[in-house]
Amino acid sequence: MILNINWVVHTVTQSDYSALIAIWEGAVRATHDFLPEEDIAELKSLILQHYFDAVDLRCIKSSSGEMIGFCGVHAGNIEMLFVSPASVNIGIGRALTEYAISAQQATKVDVNEQNPKALGFYQCIGFKVVGRSELDGQGKSYPLLHLAL
Repeated sequence: MILNINWVVHTVTQSDYSALIAIWEGAVRATHDFLPEEDIAELKSLILQHYFDAVDLRCIKSSSGEMIGFCGVHAGNIEMLFVSPASVNIGIGRALTEYAISAQQATKVDVNEQNPKALGFYQCIGFKVVGRSELDGQGKSYPLLHLAL
C-alpha cells in the first residue's frame, strides 16, 4: 500500500464494531507489549460494551473498502486512535488525527507512557506533554502522559 494524502474519513456505525475491534486488537498487540492477556481481554470487552458508544467514531478504509484505521473523540479528547498493523506508516494515523483536530475539535490526548512511538507520533503533530498520571483510566498502574495542542 502507498501513502495517500487524500484519505477519506468515514463515519462509523455499530455494524462496524467487529472490524474496529479487530483493528484495535491487532494494533494493541503490536504496540502495547506491556499489557498482559487478561488486561487485553478486559479492555476488549469494555470497548465493545461501552467505549465505542461513548465516542464520535471515524474510520479510514482501503481502496477495497476494508477498514484500516479508526479514531474516537469525546469532549475534545482523542480517546482512541488505532491503525491496522499492516497499514502503519502510510499516513492513516495522521489523517485521522488531523480530522479529529479540524472537524471534531480535538485538542487533547492521553498516551501510555510505555508507548514511546505513540508519544513521538503526537509530538510530531504538535501535541505537548502537559501532565502525567500514575494510573490509567481503569485505575491500573499504566502511567499516562497527558498531551495538548
